[in-house]
Amino acid sequence: MSEQPVSGTAPRTPPRVTPGAPVRRSIATFQHYADAERAVDTLSDQGFPVQRVAIVGRELELVEQVTGRLNYPKAALRGAGGGAVTGALIGWIFSLFAWINPLVTWPLLALYGLIFGTIVGAITGALFGLLAHALQRGRRDFASIKIVRPRCYDVMVDKAAADDALRMLGWETPGTR
Repeated sequence: MSEQPVSGTAPRTPPRVTPGAPVRRSIATFQHYADAERAVDTLSDQGFPVQRVAIVGRELELVEQVTGRLNYPKAALRGAGGGAVTGALIGWIFSLFAWINPLVTWPLLALYGLIFGTIVGAITGALFGLLAHALQRGRRDFASIKIVRPRCYDVMVDKAAADDALRMLGWETPGTR
C-alpha cells in the first residue's frame, strides 16, 4: 500500500464505551474517504476480518453552499417543481386502486392521475413556495444546499486486532520504533 496515513495516533478525544461494543483503536487518519476505504479494502484482500473495522468521520462541519438569489419567480418555480413531483406520485398511487377492472381502467386512471396530479401539485407547490418566500420578508432571499462533511476519517479496528491490521497494511506498530 503506497498511501501512508496522515497519522497513526489514537483519536484526540477518548472514545465513548458502549456496553457490549468492542473497544476500538484508531490505526490511521486520512484526509479523504477514498484513502480510508482503500486501506480497508487492502485488509479485506489480505483476509483480515473486516467486520472488526470501522471508518469514522471526525470533526464534522456544516457547509451551506449558496446557489443563487431567491426571488418570487424562482420561489414559485422551486415550489412548483416539488409539488409536481409529489402530485404525480400521489396520482400514480391513486391509479393503483383500479384493481376491479384493471385492464380497462388502470391505464386511463394512471394517465389522468399523472396529468392532474402533476398540474394540481405544481399549482399548489407554486402557491406554497410564494407564500413561504413572502413570509421570510427578505431575511433569507437566497437558495442554498447544506452538506455535513467530516474533516478527516479514522480507520478504527478492534483493539485486539489492531496490531495485526497495521502489520497487514505494512505500517509500523506504534511503540516498535
